[in-house]
Amino acid sequence: MTTIIPKRNHLCLGRKMFSRVRPADFPKCVIRYQNSAWAKRLGFGDLLDDDAGWGDHFARFKPILGSFKAPLALAYHGHQFGTYNPDIGDGRGFLYAQIEDPKTGRLLDFGTKGSGLTPYSRTADGRLTLKGAVREILATEMLDALGVNTSKTFSVIETGEHLERHDEPSPTRSAVMVRLNHGHIRIGSFQRLAYQGDTETLEALLRYAAQTYYPQALDHQASREQLAADFVHVVGERMADLTASWMAAGFVHGVLNTDNFNISGESFDYGPWRFLPELIPSFTAAYFDHQGRYAYGRQPEASFWALCRLADSLIDLSDLEAMQKAVTGFQNRMNLAMVDSLCRRLGIDPLWTEASPMAEALFKAMRESACGFEAVFFDWYGGEASRHRAVEGKRASLYQSQNWAEAADLLKNAPKADRANPDHPYFSDDDPQTMLIDEVEAIWAPIVSQDDWSLLREKINAIHRMASAYGDVMIKPEAKVHG
Repeated sequence: MTTIIPKRNHLCLGRKMFSRVRPADFPKCVIRYQNSAWAKRLGFGDLLDDDAGWGDHFARFKPILGSFKAPLALAYHGHQFGTYNPDIGDGRGFLYAQIEDPKTGRLLDFGTKGSGLTPYSRTADGRLTLKGAVREILATEMLDALGVNTSKTFSVIETGEHLERHDEPSPTRSAVMVRLNHGHIRIGSFQRLAYQGDTETLEALLRYAAQTYYPQALDHQASREQLAADFVHVVGERMADLTASWMAAGFVHGVLNTDNFNISGESFDYGPWRFLPELIPSFTAAYFDHQGRYAYGRQPEASFWALCRLADSLIDLSDLEAMQKAVTGFQNRMNLAMVDSLCRRLGIDPLWTEASPMAEALFKAMRESACGFEAVFFDWYGGEASRHRAVEGKRASLYQSQNWAEAADLLKNAPKADRANPDHPYFSDDDPQTMLIDEVEAIWAPIVSQDDWSLLREKINAIHRMASAYGDVMIKPEAKVHG
């Protein structure tokens, strides 16, 4: 195993930002999922056929040579469904290690879920259900294939414990998961220091984040007034891009609290997520989101609200006028990113002069007609290059309806993007890959009843085929499902 350890890591921030913790001692270590592609890329390829070695690092959390001697449970606060909560932090996870991506030089975190109790666990048990881990595998695989900047599920190991949960039949099986992210510093990390009035550590966190995550975009040695405003601006751009990609993917995160936004602009921490069956703005993912605060159509609003809370937390380092200016560009960036995201999903040239009217007409048509969300992008992939497939295929009558008149006319003349490949065999299928809740439950059913993992394996292979058709993933996907 050969890895590159970065010179700057989370330890630079000092003990105010984390607590050193011990991982749980699990009774079993049964490997269920390994992200083979990322394991090979990061120097862990030799462990893919070494169950004991993989388990030592990703269930027992033996330190990676040169990284942390003990895991770090990160401290943060956050607004949860609009209410400020100073009593949170890594309650069932920790930062296990940080290494450097040998291809890009960027920092990569190994973060965990279900790895045991921490000082922030409160009354919880620090564990993760196996079903929760399977759902996270499916979410990250699908989002990655659809071009969303998401965390990568790196490892899932069943741990042999039986958990009691109110939202699934119990006792239920347990697991420990490891995810890859470029960062686990959250908006809530800044909120906590502002809440405590610790401006010295707040400024140190700001400068560390600027130097570590935005070395090309920000001058980490600038005055704190200027840096704070510039930082909020660039984080806002990343959040706008991310939110637009969720909307174009038909994805509903479900819990867009400020502790679930990281400042590196990646989607992560998947709980009650859903993909849209149809374009329904009021569609919610979380059964407890009674007011629809984080419904599909309100995700841009929720993201902007979270960005404003980041600005609030840095106001003592800058001033109100600078912070207001820093956040004002969010909506315009979101609108532009939305057009780009839809063009990417459709395989259409984003420089096409009619791209923006097409995007508006497309969403209007999708709202007004009962059509499968993913099917639309599948049928029209390549724009003009696929018009025959759309107007002659199984959903031809839909696109000939009055609701679709404007959108279909624009799509029929949309120029194909240079990288798009509408002739990929995937687009010869009758229907696209989807990830609806009934499919997720169908994949889980044989696992819980018969320990049969074949449907999960088949679904991941199908998603990887879709990913090869779209060509948006950073590296060619490859995974091992055991069982």
